Amino acid sequence: MNKIRLALDWTPNINHIGFFVAKEKGYYKEKNIDLKIISPEMDNYKETPAKKIELGNADFGLCPTETLISFRTKKNKFNLLALLTIYQKDISAIVVNNKSKIYRPKDLDKKTYASYGARYEDLIIKKLIKNDGGNGNINIHYPQRLGVWETVLKEKFDSTWIFLNWEGIERKDLNFFKLENYKIPYSYSPLLVTSELFLKNTDQKIISEFIDTTKKGFIYSINNIEDSSNILRKYIPKHENIDIKKSLEFSIPYFGDLKNFGHINPSILSKFISWLNKNQIEKIKVNANDLIYNFDKKKS
Repeated sequence: MNKIRLALDWTPNINHIGFFVAKEKGYYKEKNIDLKIISPEMDNYKETPAKKIELGNADFGLCPTETLISFRTKKNKFNLLALLTIYQKDISAIVVNNKSKIYRPKDLDKKTYASYGARYEDLIIKKLIKNDGGNGNINIHYPQRLGVWETVLKEKFDSTWIFLNWEGIERKDLNFFKLENYKIPYSYSPLLVTSELFLKNTDQKIISEFIDTTKKGFIYSINNIEDSSNILRKYIPKHENIDIKKSLEFSIPYFGDLKNFGHINPSILSKFISWLNKNQIEKIKVNANDLIYNFDKKKS
């Protein structure tokens, strides 16, 4: 068996359903793949998925586009490459608690934000506020990563960043702001990534079969909502009482065309990279095509 380690970007949730379905259905095993899924709760998010890959503690991981850019432009750069995207459109938003009296992004001035501590995150939030006519003067706090959402639910902080198809299903009553509505061309999240080094040292067939099998798991989930929801439910932390079926139904339109599930459009990456450069959030220019692993090119 070819042993593969996948580091999740969060505790098991709807964004990961295809991996768990493919594993439970035996799809990976059919391709001689022994997949180990690593949840961040195992180390209380001491290391991000990308860091796990860099340190050799994982082979693949899930992360947003920002991570690809950040790792490639940091002082000791480490090249990550995107293999597929889970969603074709941004399914995230900035959410605010009900008692904060925040009705639009500019109202976040002098309010609080619970940050995950990602490299570009805080600057993106400040730009969101400015794009709505505010000053970007927000008080940012850094609770433990796995506890960020709870701080907003318990009204310790006013706002944070969520996935609408997960936390948004749990609390539909909360007000939220999508970045695209405020001139921020946010990119893909999450992406399935690995390192350039791992790709060079691994049989192309194993990589291709892992990707194809993963796609098979997601497509099965889309076509078999009830069964797939029951499979995922076994892996969800007990304290998360979310309607998985509703979460999957909400997510399905974001998966895009199933014939091209996972396809990454370089122009979407380019727009986001250009926006980061234009707004001085990232000064180093990165070529979008350099962030994507082109299977067809490698085969030729």
